[in-house]
Amino acid sequence: MPFWHRIVIAAVVLLVVTLVARVVDWWLSRKPVPPEVETRYRVLRRAVTTVIISVGLFSALLVIPQVRAVAGGLLASTAVLGVIIGLASQQTLGNFVAGLLIATTQPVRIGDRVTYDGESGVVEEIGLTYTFIRTLDQRRLVVPNNKLASDTIVNASIRSRETYAEVSVPVPLSTDLESAVDALRDDVAGERHADVYVSSLDGSATVTLRAAASDELAAERLEQDLRLRAHRRLRALGVWT
Repeated sequence: MPFWHRIVIAAVVLLVVTLVARVVDWWLSRKPVPPEVETRYRVLRRAVTTVIISVGLFSALLVIPQVRAVAGGLLASTAVLGVIIGLASQQTLGNFVAGLLIATTQPVRIGDRVTYDGESGVVEEIGLTYTFIRTLDQRRLVVPNNKLASDTIVNASIRSRETYAEVSVPVPLSTDLESAVDALRDDVAGERHADVYVSSLDGSATVTLRAAASDELAAERLEQDLRLRAHRRLRALGVWT
């Protein structure tokens, strides 16, 4: 068989395997899973896709005799041990292994509110090599999985998805703070574990409104609502004109 025929066959095999991997990933993505296993399931999907493509790539290369001969020589020699050790020492493989470890032990999960290296945010995606954290100002903190698995991270929702919505509003020091706080407490009285307090007296007073929410998305929506309530009530009191 001509060499270019083998190249075409290898390319077709690789294309078919890639399509199969995409179909498998699409099929797995349709399966509804409970929130507590969503992170593990996503990493499993990526691992399955990677394995399928890797097997397909090696199968495609074995069609070419020259490559097959080189692969056989490597496997028959002690050089393969050096290759394995070299790969194991690479940061990419370390990130991959750490990603599987995170998916298994779940120190962080998708949707968790965390603080890492002084940055607070929500875990948006856990890939095979990197984890993406959406910070409070909508930036993306990209953390290699091996660092995430070995460094200290504060997880505010590891035991429960319940979190807190919290907003702070500045008011002049000349304001009757007691009356303002009482009025705002009336506004949030219907929320779970609600509280209103003066959190700062530095140049101006800062009043903080806090209430429990079922998850991160609910907390974001509640924070938006709390800002509107505070603005409406403080304007009615004449604090803001």
